[in-house]
Amino acid sequence: MIINALGQLDNPNAPQSLAAAGDLNASGEQLTVDARTLAEAHASGLTAVNITLGYVMGDLPPYEHTLHEIDVWDGVVARHPEDLLKVTSVADIHTAHRDGRIGVIYGFQNAEAVGDDAGRVAVFAERGVRVVQLTYNQANQLGGGSMAPADTPLTAFGREVVDALNDRHLMVDLSHSGERTCLDAAKHSSVPVSINHTGCRALTDLPRNKTDEELRLVASRGGFVGIYFMPFLNPGGHASAADVVEHLVHAVNVCGEDHVGIGTDGPVTAIDDLDAYRARLAEHVARRQEAGVSAAGERADTFPFVVDLRGVEQFRELIRLLERRGWSTARVEKVMGRNFVAYAERVWRDSDAGRGTPDAQTGLPWEARSE
Repeated sequence: MIINALGQLDNPNAPQSLAAAGDLNASGEQLTVDARTLAEAHASGLTAVNITLGYVMGDLPPYEHTLHEIDVWDGVVARHPEDLLKVTSVADIHTAHRDGRIGVIYGFQNAEAVGDDAGRVAVFAERGVRVVQLTYNQANQLGGGSMAPADTPLTAFGREVVDALNDRHLMVDLSHSGERTCLDAAKHSSVPVSINHTGCRALTDLPRNKTDEELRLVASRGGFVGIYFMPFLNPGGHASAADVVEHLVHAVNVCGEDHVGIGTDGPVTAIDDLDAYRARLAEHVARRQEAGVSAAGERADTFPFVVDLRGVEQFRELIRLLERRGWSTARVEKVMGRNFVAYAERVWRDSDAGRGTPDAQTGLPWEARSE
């Protein structure tokens, strides 16, 4: 069972996706879920993936655009019933695994679409969203992103939104958040939280990576940490498969082997022409910098993926590297997917409202206690 806690379904070589490659924020309609996308996702062994939909940045109306994006992805899944399954429960992940389909988990990378109305969380939950990242790189009405001052707190409204997410059993994702917002949200949440795609700042000191304090706190309360395949894993920006392994090893040492997984932040299908891609990448990086949404470590000369850990073999290659590192089969299986399922079981309860009964000692629902 291989579960990508943050990825995408797309063929970046298709004309439509190529045309959108330099855009600041490509919409779901600009992605290409074609025969190659599906065949390679299946061939990779992927069981389920948390995709990004809805508003992330830019001038689009956040709430309306997000509802439209949900419609778009509902259409994508409906057109490919033999290949895709919309995931709204842990049972759906197991069904996808059993049937050889790809589970599609709807997630946000910015909660800007909530606006000033925490009641919108219920709307998103009813539409099938299961992961909500509080902030992108900038600050928003909930708290600070990774490029905001590190001491930017979770706001009062941010606490209200976290409560609403807890009530509807949605994952509170603290990827991209600033350090204090991350710590505040992890402490405030009555349900375990996640950092679905990050690296370890102890190894590479960049804002997009999490400190040991953040990692340890999230894990100690029953949460989940996914390591990405991104340039932020290497101080020089040219991350390799070996860097991914080192960050996974460090995360397991800090969090324990029951709380770590993968969140690649990319699709399975690899870009075929890297030379041509470099020119589009330079345009994209420039647009992000101009808009003030980029993170430290983003440069035109660094790919937003790990060159030697991409394509159909990316998951199997990582498994081989972890086994060479001496990891047991059981630990590898946990990190490649079973830890995400276990975390989802602690959050995606079969009810859509109400909180767990607090534990008498910790004040947390039983699911949030450290194992």
